[in-house]
Formats: sequence, structure tokens, C-alpha cells
Amino acid sequence: MDARDTELKKELDASLQARRELGEEYESALVDSFLEKVDQRIDGAVERRVRRQLAEQQMTVARDTRSPRATDSWAERFGFGIVSLVLAVPLSAIGGGVGNLPGLMVTWAGIVGVNVVQAARTNPGLFGRGKSSRNGDWED
Repeated sequence: MDARDTELKKELDASLQARRELGEEYESALVDSFLEKVDQRIDGAVERRVRRQLAEQQMTVARDTRSPRATDSWAERFGFGIVSLVLAVPLSAIGGGVGNLPGLMVTWAGIVGVNVVQAARTNPGLFGRGKSSRNGDWED
């Protein structure tokens, strides 16, 4: 039995004893008083539960380091890859025509660099820098 339950039982016993001593004319006032104490106890329990759930929600949000954004959609990543490949053809021709092999290598280093930066931006844990949000649910 919980300490709060014991306290509530004592309150009920005191209310019953007071009813016996005071008589039936005070019964409704005693019942109202006891019910008010029970209501306060219930309100306190509900408030604690709501606070705990709010805190759990805030912890879940705080653990999730990456907020979902509309720009992180699959279609955008796919489109970025397509545009990157389409632009790679003329850039390779220009780089290879102007600078021969070194120019071609610099062009492809730039294309790969842009794609790596995009991948790192949309997937923070991809290169081992950040903590993956998928593993956060298993750490308790």
C-alpha cells in the first residue's frame, strides 16, 4: 500500500468518524469535503502524468538531432543526382578540352565533392560524424 493510499484511507476514516459524531445532518458536507480531497489527489496525479509525458516528448525531440524537412525528400535527392550527371557531360568536355587529363580530374573532383556535400547534408550520420537517429530508440 502506497503512503498516499494510507493517507487517503486515514482521511476516509476521519470523515466516517466525524459523521458518527456529528450526525446525518452534516453527512453531505463531510462527503463533499472528502470528495474534494480525492479530486485534488486525482488532479495532482493527472498533472504529474501530463508533465511526465511532456518531458518524454521533449526528450524524444531533443534526441532527434535532425528535424524532417521537405527538402530532404527522395525526389530531391534523385533529382540532384540526375542534374549532377547531366551537367557532368558538358563539364567533362570543357575540363578535358581545356586542361586535358588534369582538367578532367579537377572537373570530376568538383562533381564528386558537390555530391558528397549533398549526401552529408541530407544524411548526417552517413560518414560516421553524427549519431544516427535510428539507434536513439534503443538506448535506454
